[in-house]
Amino acid sequence: IPHFSTVSVEHLSRSDSWPKDVGILALEVYFPSQYVEQVELEKYDGVEAGKYTLGLGQKQMGFCSAHEDINSLCLTVVQRLVERSRLSWDSIGRLEVGTETIIDKSKAVKTVLMQLFQDSGNTDVEGIDTTNACYGGTASLFNSVDWVESSSWDGRYAMVVCGDIAVYATGNARPTGGAGAVAMLVGPEAPLVLERGVRGTHMEHVYDFYKPDLASEYPMVDGKLSIQCYFRALDQCYSVYRKKIQSQWQKVGVDKPFTLEEFQFMIFHTPFCKLVQKSVGRMMLNDFLAAPNPDTQSGLYKGLQAFRGVKLEDTYSDKDVEKAFQKASLEMFSQKTKPSLLLSSRNGNMYTPSMYGCLASLLAQYSAQQLAGSRIGAFSYGSGLAASLFSMRVSQDAAPGSPLDKLVSSLSDLQTRLDVRKRVPPEEFAEIMKQREKSHHLVNHTPQGSKDDLFPGTWYLERVDDKHRRQYARRLQPLYRLLTNLLLRFWLHFSPHLLLYALPIMAHEGPGPPGQPPRPG
Repeated sequence: IPHFSTVSVEHLSRSDSWPKDVGILALEVYFPSQYVEQVELEKYDGVEAGKYTLGLGQKQMGFCSAHEDINSLCLTVVQRLVERSRLSWDSIGRLEVGTETIIDKSKAVKTVLMQLFQDSGNTDVEGIDTTNACYGGTASLFNSVDWVESSSWDGRYAMVVCGDIAVYATGNARPTGGAGAVAMLVGPEAPLVLERGVRGTHMEHVYDFYKPDLASEYPMVDGKLSIQCYFRALDQCYSVYRKKIQSQWQKVGVDKPFTLEEFQFMIFHTPFCKLVQKSVGRMMLNDFLAAPNPDTQSGLYKGLQAFRGVKLEDTYSDKDVEKAFQKASLEMFSQKTKPSLLLSSRNGNMYTPSMYGCLASLLAQYSAQQLAGSRIGAFSYGSGLAASLFSMRVSQDAAPGSPLDKLVSSLSDLQTRLDVRKRVPPEEFAEIMKQREKSHHLVNHTPQGSKDDLFPGTWYLERVDDKHRRQYARRLQPLYRLLTNLLLRFWLHFSPHLLLYALPIMAHEGPGPPGQPPRPG
């Protein structure tokens, strides 16, 4: 009988061998450079004033030009995170993409992103795409954290990429669209640590939102059912989360109920902002019904005695319950959640990146000192359905130059980036949507229109050839392009015979994938 060494097992069983404080080290957001005003869209669509702005809680909606697809969005956000964080491509050992924007039934977005690693020679990068509606990004985050905490970890960073283009056919659902991508760097000693052992998850089979037509970008949506499913999933996830964290507390001698008060901040997957405000009230309803003897004469639950006997499953469409708890939780919503809706209200629903855009919005509007030591609750929902409620603890170290300080500082330009986008009239927006319908899955196709409105540094779709192969290029920073052309002109002054080689470079918007020759813009 062979003898197997137990050294590695003993090593792994020691508590000090686990990577400590695994979570989010850095975060980057990308959203389109153009948007439409929801108040103008109301007029264009001929609906009553306030339907989109007050009814949905939306101010603006970002949308992609014909030059952008899911691959270009993810290329942009990954490159931006690596550049701004001054990372080496060799330092990434796992990269997983969460998306529901499928343009190829076989080839993963992750494989397209590998062209960014080409010059580094790093091909040892685990992870592929994960898909279930808006939940894929959260599944990718969980997988990445689990990888770092596992025996498979090789000491390098994991990167999570969430990206989607949310577009709808003309009608009631169209103003709930949006687009964007988020990239997160995951590793130990993080300023945002995912709390272990307390995730609450709920999954079930339901047709609330789905995309059976693979030739179209548009989904099938049962709006009323989807909202009911969202609330039911929130109830179930919150219940499981509370049981798990209360069990942890009891083991260390703390015997008290967990309530919404324990979250200093609470962020949500945000199809539209009004749903999130109702969700805070929904969580308060859960706390109220779970409390043994709630005080309905004063304080938080004042005047809510009439709802003491309701059952959660009977309240999904109960407007009286909804209004009462939305009103009672208004201050809590304003303090814990409203600041996180900056990006959602001005860019719309990004699908998988939606909740992480809320996290970025939160970090962009508070100082490291204000955030230090707080607990951030996070509810992620994907139709069909898959949902989880989990929490992150913010580092206590808010000193200048600390990981938390660097993370917060990196997102301080979020508001400015939103402000410099181009406003597009509804008529032009509608025409661009028609063009997207016509060009979706076309071969031998070059996207029409100008690339000048794209943010500098944005990757874009350059061409689709006759075999559906997609080619991408990057719009360089204006200063970089100017310096490049000046150097080339200087070079040509002394070596005019090289003009043939220089012209494509001078005309090119940006380099293609590493290892490929420059292409004309």
